[in-house]
Amino acid sequence: MADPKQQILDQLRQQAALQNARALVEKLNEHCFERCVPKPGTSLSSSETTCYQNCMEKYMAAWNTVSKQYLGQIQKGVGGGSAGAFGGM
Repeated sequence: MADPKQQILDQLRQQAALQNARALVEKLNEHCFERCVPKPGTSLSSSETTCYQNCMEKYMAAWNTVSKQYLGQIQKGVGGGSAGAFGGM
C-alpha cells in the first residue's frame, strides 16, 4: 500500500497539472484568437485558420520549453536539498 502522504502529493500534482493545462488552453485560445481573427464571423478563412494553427504551435512550443526549464530548476533544487515547489511538504 502506498504512503498516504505520497498519495496526497500525487493528487496535488495531478490537480496542478490539470489546472496548468486548462490555463494553457485558455491563454492559447485568447492570445491566438485575438491575434488571428480580427473580425469574427460564422467561420474562419483559410488564412485565419493557418495563422491560428501556427500561433498555437509556437505558443505550445514556447510553453513546453519554459515548463522543461522550470521542472529542471525544481529537480535541481530537490536534488540539492532545498524545499522545492511544495515548500518542504
